[in-house]
Amino acid sequence: MPESEINSAAVLGSGSWGTALAVVLGERGLKTTVYGIEKEVLEDINQNHANSRYLPDIKLPENISATSKMADIVDEPLILLVVPSQVARIVISQLKDAGVGSDTTFLACTKGIESATGLSMTQLLREFFPNNPIAALSGPTHAEEVARRMATATVIGCPDHDTALRLQQVFTLPWFRSYTRQDMEGIELGATVKNVFAIAAGIADGLGLGDNAKAAMVTRGLAEMIRLGTALGGKPSTFQGLSGVGDLIVTCYSRHSRNNSLGRMLGEGLSLQEALDKMTQVAEGLPNTESVYKLAKKTGVRTPLIDQIYAILYENKPASEALTELLSRDPRPEGDS
Repeated sequence: MPESEINSAAVLGSGSWGTALAVVLGERGLKTTVYGIEKEVLEDINQNHANSRYLPDIKLPENISATSKMADIVDEPLILLVVPSQVARIVISQLKDAGVGSDTTFLACTKGIESATGLSMTQLLREFFPNNPIAALSGPTHAEEVARRMATATVIGCPDHDTALRLQQVFTLPWFRSYTRQDMEGIELGATVKNVFAIAAGIADGLGLGDNAKAAMVTRGLAEMIRLGTALGGKPSTFQGLSGVGDLIVTCYSRHSRNNSLGRMLGEGLSLQEALDKMTQVAEGLPNTESVYKLAKKTGVRTPLIDQIYAILYENKPASEALTELLSRDPRPEGDS
């Protein structure tokens, strides 16, 4: 995939994050096609250069268009996967059936893993496209800020050095900076696990626990992320970077975080269903919590925070009871693995 060939790209997913990434590609000068299934959203993109449903008040570059036909994107040299993890297998399967060639590079931008299999998005892509170049992009990247061209830093994970550098060139603008790292698995794990702790941070806010408790939760959450991530093959330094601690900070403290918003409503006393009914976009942390919990049990890694968030979401445990159990555990050294 020489740089001269990357003059166009496709984005699978017409939500806020997919559209924000389309803005990056469009600003970079690439003819960009957004694939989606919501007719009103696609018409808005094509007719008004906007996605008013997911990114109100954002003007999209005029080299962005939208389609609901897989056939329109199969020949693109670069395809971004930005659909919710729960439907990724279906969409990737449809893309395979549409006839994508082996020269197309895939960039996984969905922050999640498949619950039924525990596969990351790049592993899922590899299942269907064993011979294609595949990479992952992550980091502290709220769609609302990216779409407004606000300063953002990301990391591209790819074991192939040349592919990583070519993608880095695509995703480099005056306001959008990309780093590279070979630890693709670690990058995806960090991006997934942080969603669980974003819900925990929101619960802490909803309970009114204060800054001390929230900072402690984020710090101990990072410790769990590193323990679990390294047990699954990631490198410790990856979780100390943009896709680990960077994404953890932004999603636990930002008003843009959907996972944080979900947790806050739970902490304020709403049931899970009541909280979900108030949301207009997917909170990946909900399915991610189940997936991450299963991975932790499979590996035998100690994850008390993840265990309690799982119990709140899937076993109806009161948030106050979960907090009490966390604080009353036996004392231990901070660095005890």
